Amino acid sequence: MSHFQLTPVEMVLFALAVVASVYFGYQGFKKVFLVIKRGQGEFPAKEIPKRLWRAAVEWAGLLPTWRARRGVSLMHAFIAWAFIFYFLVNALDVLRGYTGWTVPGTVGGVYRLIADVLSVAALVAMTYFLLRRFVFKTPAFNYRENVKLMPQVNQGRIRRDSLIVGLFILFHIGFRFLGESFDVAREYAAAGHRDPWQPFASAVSGLWGGMSEPALNVAQHVSWWIALGLILAFIPYFPYTKHIHLIMSGLNFLLRPQRTSLGELEPIDMEDESIEQFGVARLEHLPWKHILDAYACIMCNRCQDVCPAYLTGKELSPSALEVNKRLYINANINKIASGGETEPLLDYAISESAVWACTACGACIHVCPVGNEPMFDILYMRRNQMMMENAFPHELQAAYRGMERSGNPWNLARRDRMAWAADLDIPTVEDNPDFEILWWVGCAPSYDARAQSTARAFAQVLKAAGVSFAVLGEMENCTGDSARRSGNEALFFELAKANIEVLNEFVGGDQPKRIVTTCPHCMHALGKEYHQYGGRYTVIHSTQLLAELMEQGKLQPKALADGQITFHDPCYLGRHNGVVEAPRLALAALADGRFVEMPRHGVQSFCCGAGGAQMWKEEEHGDKPVNVARYEEAAATGAKTIAVSCPFCLTMLTDASKRADQGIVVKDVVELVAEAL
Repeated sequence: MSHFQLTPVEMVLFALAVVASVYFGYQGFKKVFLVIKRGQGEFPAKEIPKRLWRAAVEWAGLLPTWRARRGVSLMHAFIAWAFIFYFLVNALDVLRGYTGWTVPGTVGGVYRLIADVLSVAALVAMTYFLLRRFVFKTPAFNYRENVKLMPQVNQGRIRRDSLIVGLFILFHIGFRFLGESFDVAREYAAAGHRDPWQPFASAVSGLWGGMSEPALNVAQHVSWWIALGLILAFIPYFPYTKHIHLIMSGLNFLLRPQRTSLGELEPIDMEDESIEQFGVARLEHLPWKHILDAYACIMCNRCQDVCPAYLTGKELSPSALEVNKRLYINANINKIASGGETEPLLDYAISESAVWACTACGACIHVCPVGNEPMFDILYMRRNQMMMENAFPHELQAAYRGMERSGNPWNLARRDRMAWAADLDIPTVEDNPDFEILWWVGCAPSYDARAQSTARAFAQVLKAAGVSFAVLGEMENCTGDSARRSGNEALFFELAKANIEVLNEFVGGDQPKRIVTTCPHCMHALGKEYHQYGGRYTVIHSTQLLAELMEQGKLQPKALADGQITFHDPCYLGRHNGVVEAPRLALAALADGRFVEMPRHGVQSFCCGAGGAQMWKEEEHGDKPVNVARYEEAAATGAKTIAVSCPFCLTMLTDASKRADQGIVVKDVVELVAEAL
């Protein structure tokens, strides 16, 4: 199959077109680079070699894409894999046009087979997506009226861009495929228009049986020019279209910060007196990775599909945040690229109400197919609102005051921190200096009446299993999780430094001891964020210790008799820290086959509504409270008991259960185990 080759005139014209396309494309990509460069932070150049393989697998395998919309994801995969393979196809087509050379032998046959199959798969998938958006008008791409959007969204910019991109893919791959069918019709005319390595192109080639060889040659030339000409025409437009996500997503996977957990926030050096801007107010205040996010965004709205704030009618849409950033950049790219100051993000990207509606659950990060992290944009904006503008929900002031003065957000006396254990003979680190594990009780089990029952149950379980443990007593402080996630980084810093000083005395040294806590938020702060200030600890959750003790035979609870049990995965236990199996192992013995899962569970769990400091403020206006939405999902399973493993979740779902008054009990896993001993 070597008859096809460009004429000398065609070769010159194509070369000139390539030069023009590369020149104008370079200008566009240069602006993109300068825009991203405006962001904060250092480029992780030294990390690239060891990240490269993992990022390539994640990009080529579309690994995060499969977490939602499986059927749609398969269609998207067809297009993405064709896009990747077409780098080779287009290069070889150009080579063939100039030299007439084709890949010979079996290798060439396999190459043609892959190209043939992927071409048809991509054409089917692209047709599906165009019908889905423009004919069936799937609601997945819609936004509620209360969500802040750039004017271009309502003017149809996203739909227009999607149409341009869709038609480009359809015609580029379509004409390349047609060109192959013309080639098959000419080369295999005597064999009945069949190339065994190109079954689909061969099937279509039968349509051209009546065409002469010169006509087929012209048709193939036209197809070649349209297929590759569209590439050259599209390259200058590429930096301004959402199609750039196919490249930027790979960079996202390669260059994103290496965190200890999904939700680890970047620290601020509070001892650096030269810092003038705390948090994010404008686009250029964002880490450069989060400007890259706007280019990587596929505008698929999957993050919106899982956002508890959006799904309960609040103004927050993490998708709209990224879309607004991108449209603003496109509209002001020359100013931004040249170093000009941008408008405040609150003016165009997101509303103030939406900033404070985020529960910091991390669902948007987990589900994003291209590695975007809109949650961090929001939490860094909270830092600016709190530390620079003094503009934050007034209810948080009481929690801040309590954390600062009394070491707990309830603002109750420090001397009462151990009141819950008055009759339990709980050993402190002074009483039992040779303890094996330090129990970090936390503020809620110390001061909240409902959570105190969890603490008392955990003490019972630890004693029953013969665990050598101790608590810090009045030396324990709030970890500052709510302060950090509401933007008060200065308060978090002070609490963290004080706690680290205490912890280093008792669990540090040459033989560090483990810390256990019933609160996933304490677990996350202590284990995944305190290392930023020199506190490196092994922290486990109470359910992990329960599962461990059961496996060792030190705990042998009996089955509970009361109906089915379902489990609500706390966001900071499951999604943020990957602890999913331990609570289920603990519940398996108790439920005795009566355990039932909610539709959204494990790392895909739905938030209780208390995270991101929502516990200490009024919820933003919406259709319903987040905790009610989660309770209704749990109740729909038919379970009589909702098991939780977080004091915040315990409070939120207990409140929702009382409101519903359906007789459903909400208990911590620790309480259930204690009852079953």
